[in-house]
Amino acid sequence: MNIMIAYDGSRNAKLALAQVVGMFRPMQPHLTLVGVAENPRDATDANESLFQEEYAELKQALEEGVSFASDEGCTAEMLLAEGDARKMLLRTTQKLHPDLLVIARHSHKPDGGIIAQSLSYFVDELDYMTFGSVSSFLARRAECPLLILPSP
Repeated sequence: MNIMIAYDGSRNAKLALAQVVGMFRPMQPHLTLVGVAENPRDATDANESLFQEEYAELKQALEEGVSFASDEGCTAEMLLAEGDARKMLLRTTQKLHPDLLVIARHSHKPDGGIIAQSLSYFVDELDYMTFGSVSSFLARRAECPLLILPSP
């Protein structure tokens, strides 16, 4: 079984990787961790150095994820792409044809106050209406099964 995991090294991505390993280990899956470094819109030297720093951090996170999966008895590899995360993940599914694509939802937990909750809800809805999230984009377009793991 070939499983592709959208992986950025975040807490939720690490939890998703651990869940996938736990759920699918008996099937001896081959895991492909895919990270996407988003290119800066402005090609200044400052943006380029920030991009290079983020790229290096993402590469290290992917290497750590592959190491974790390997230590848990799974075969794993990493792919690092550049560009829009939604489009690059979709293109990678079209190229690799995984049996399953796994992504973790990002959490933006408000501090608990009613104003913060309302503002968070409004921002989430605005984001969905204007840009869409990675998970909603892939849910509409991916041609393979998609598992979206909620954030705790």
